[in-house]
Amino acid sequence: MACKFRFVIAIIATALAVPAAHAQGAPEPFGVWQTQAGDARVKVSKCGGGICGVVVSLRDPIDPMTGKPQVDNKNPNPSLANRPIIGLPLFSSMQPVAAGKWSGQIYNADDGGTYASSISVTSESTLRVEGCVGALCGGETWTRVGR
Repeated sequence: MACKFRFVIAIIATALAVPAAHAQGAPEPFGVWQTQAGDARVKVSKCGGGICGVVVSLRDPIDPMTGKPQVDNKNPNPSLANRPIIGLPLFSSMQPVAAGKWSGQIYNADDGGTYASSISVTSESTLRVEGCVGALCGGETWTRVGR
């Protein structure tokens, strides 16, 4: 009888541990992240079945040349070149491809280009952001702000 009781307890303990193990999977990317250079902060949130990333602050929000808020002046589309950098969407079509990893496109306000990209949550406090132009790829590590 004692052996049967231990067996039932073991089954219950295993069943209760499975959801806990699943919950401890890859960290989520949602929250505010600071770029590697520290020049911008990006808020990552759920967006449809994927994720979105929007610039929420800049180290230098005012353009020293104009004395006005920074705008997307490197954008090749004249109708978008005057939109503010703060509030600028960076990720598009960013969909999950594996646990803790999303792929899609990223906009680079430094050159006005949109590139194939992937992001990976590498820890609770770091996010790896990579982009490619053809076979040339590069990336940087962003750091979570607050929690």
